[in-house]
Amino acid sequence: MDAQGFSQALNGLNGEFRDPVVKRVVDKFRLRSNEGFIKYGTTLHEERTTKMKGLMKYLVDIQEELMDAILYIQTAQEELKDILDEISEE
Repeated sequence: MDAQGFSQALNGLNGEFRDPVVKRVVDKFRLRSNEGFIKYGTTLHEERTTKMKGLMKYLVDIQEELMDAILYIQTAQEELKDILDEISEE
């Protein structure tokens, strides 16, 4: 679905999402966008269109974020294993 189709589908629901999971994710995006604006004083759109950051920097940022995500996944797996081990010992 393209942006126009999404907009039409959303408007057909009077601005509401049919799936509450999607709404919660969108709410998180809005919050994150606001926090980013407060922290950096600019939007991603402004950053891109004013050439504040080049394509290579975006790619490095993406790579670093994904590396962090992998570390968080590993840590969460280890935490879950510890919890399950504790349960099985009881």
